Amino acid sequence: MRASGLAQSASNFVASVLALKPAIAVFDCDGTLWSGDAGADFFYWEIEHGIVRAEVGEWARGRYQDYVAGRVTEVQMCGEMVTMNRGVSDAVLQRAAREFFDEVVSPRIFPEMQELTRRLASQGCELWAVSSTNDWVVEVGAERFGIPPCRVLAARVHVENGLATDRLIRVPTDELKAVVIREEIGRPMEAVFGNSIHDLAMLEMAKWPFCVNPNPDLEKVARERGWTVYWPAGQQPPGVSN
Repeated sequence: MRASGLAQSASNFVASVLALKPAIAVFDCDGTLWSGDAGADFFYWEIEHGIVRAEVGEWARGRYQDYVAGRVTEVQMCGEMVTMNRGVSDAVLQRAAREFFDEVVSPRIFPEMQELTRRLASQGCELWAVSSTNDWVVEVGAERFGIPPCRVLAARVHVENGLATDRLIRVPTDELKAVVIREEIGRPMEAVFGNSIHDLAMLEMAKWPFCVNPNPDLEKVARERGWTVYWPAGQQPPGVSN
């Protein structure tokens, strides 16, 4: 039966996953549950909204350009996008993340992924989110997919006396996604969903890896290995159909 409001291809994808009846499913977030990079978008949004001090924002903008130029690694940049909030109230960051998500990311949610997580949960599947984006944003986003904060493994710093510190707890990207899954979940992976090469390590852990809206480098790997590739409505590159 077609899920209400979804295209046939989207309904077919949802049905194909549900038919597997996974007991556990792990999702990357940016590019997988919604389009775009919410981590980078929030980075600029909070600078523009004065969440961090002006001098911190100026430094951070330059640092991000170094990252784009390849002079800063993925794990360094993802960590610094969280630690730049040192001294900011955790409550302020939570409120900012919710305002940001409602304003910027909500319109970019993939409806079929929202339908999939809802249906998986109704089957008794345990849902997790693993992301290198900060936990303030990811927890808000994961909530829209029925994933509770206790099952969100995102970039995170220690909070002391209600203030964010610059001491990292984790930055789940690349192999570190597989590490945090082994440490925090500690069970065999069944269905895993990702969109970029930074999700490769956790996709390799899966009984059923799903590449959703994949970047070209991940798509190449997926095609070579016979993994499922799915393009949400409106995301297909030229010449590709579901």
